Amino acid sequence: MSSPPLIHTTRTATPLPSHPKKWHASLTLDTFLNVLYRTLLNPGLAWLLVLSLRAQVTPTTDPVFIGSVAYAVLLTALFVLKIVNQRVAHGIPRAVDFASEVVVVTGGASGLGLAIAQMYAMRGASVAVLDVAVLDDERYEEVFGTQGEGEGVKYYQCDVGDRKVVEDTKGMIENELGTPTILINCAAARINGDPLLSLDADAFEKTIRTNLLAGFHAYQIFLPGMLSTENGGTIVTVSSVLGQLCPAGLSDYTASKAGLSALHRTVEAEIRVSGQEDQIKMLLVETGQIATPLFDWVETPNSFFAPVLEPVQVAREIVAAVDGGRGGVLRLPAYAKLANWFVVLPAAVQRVARVVSGMDDAVAKGASSQGQAAAASTRAPGGAVDKKRA
Repeated sequence: MSSPPLIHTTRTATPLPSHPKKWHASLTLDTFLNVLYRTLLNPGLAWLLVLSLRAQVTPTTDPVFIGSVAYAVLLTALFVLKIVNQRVAHGIPRAVDFASEVVVVTGGASGLGLAIAQMYAMRGASVAVLDVAVLDDERYEEVFGTQGEGEGVKYYQCDVGDRKVVEDTKGMIENELGTPTILINCAAARINGDPLLSLDADAFEKTIRTNLLAGFHAYQIFLPGMLSTENGGTIVTVSSVLGQLCPAGLSDYTASKAGLSALHRTVEAEIRVSGQEDQIKMLLVETGQIATPLFDWVETPNSFFAPVLEPVQVAREIVAAVDGGRGGVLRLPAYAKLANWFVVLPAAVQRVARVVSGMDDAVAKGASSQGQAAAASTRAPGGAVDKKRA
C-alpha cells in the first residue's frame, strides 16, 4: 500500500449538504424538551425565582415561597445526582490535549464520519480518515477543502472489514501522525431493506463484516497503542437504537448494530475489571435515523417523536463528549433514551406501540416508493433507473 497524501484543510472547507425541511420540521419532541431543560427544569432559574420572591419580601412561611424552594432543591438534587451517576459509572474524565492526540475516524469519507473529521481537522488536530471509497483529487478538495497551512487530515483508503489492511494502515498512521489515541468507529454498510426471506446471504455477510467485524478489528488493533500512551485514549462506537427496537426489513442491520453495542459494552467491562477505566474512555452512541446515504430512501414514521438527525448535530455531541474526556452512552433523539424501557414493557403494549409508531412499515414503504420512482424514471424518455440501493 502506498502512502496516502496529506490533505490540508482550511476553515472554508466545503460544508456538508443540508437536507431541505418543511417549516414545521424543527417542532419536535426534542425541541420542546430542550426548551423545558433551559427554563422550567433549569435549577439556576428555579433559584432565581426564589431570590426574586425574597426580593419582594415574601415571607418564608408563605406557601408560594416554600413551594419554590422545594422545587429548586428538587431540581438541584437531580442535577447533582446526574453528575454523581456519571462519575460513579464512568470515572473521572480523561484529560484531552490535542497537541498530542491523533484521531482516527472510520467511515470518514461521507455522512457522520465526514462531519466529525472536518470538525477536528478545522481545529488543527491530527486526523486519519479511513474509508473504502476511492477519492480522486477533485473529490479530495470537495471533501476536505482547498489546501491551506497548518491544518491537515490524512485520508487512507482502507476496507475496515479486512484485518490485514487495517493492521497495515495502523502502521502508516503511527509512522506519519503518531500513535492513535481517539478512535471513532463510524463505518457502516448501506442498508438493504429486504425481508429475511428475500435477503441475499452475501449481502447479510457484508453488513455483518462492515458493521460488526470491522469494530472488532479496530478495537483489537488500536487499543494496545492507546494503553501504551501516558494519557490513554477514547473509543467511540457509533451504533443504532434500531439494534434494540428491531423494525421489520432490517434483519441484517439490526443484528449487526445489536452485536456492535454488545461488543462495546463487553470491551468496556473488560477495561473496567482490568483497572484501566481512568485511562481508556468508552463512548457508545446509539442514534435514530440520520440524514446520511444509509437511510436516504427511508422516511421517518413520525417526524415529531422520531425526527431525522442531521450529521452535524450528532457530530457536535460526539465531539463535545470526546473533548470533555467523558465516557458513557449518548442517545439521540429523545425517544432513543427510552429504548431500554421499551423492551421491559408487556408484549401487548410493545405490539401496540409498534403499530402506532409505524416502525415496522417504514422500510417497506421506503422500498415501495423507491421502486415506483425507479419505474417512473425508466418509463420517462431517456430516463435512468435510480440505483441508490445497489
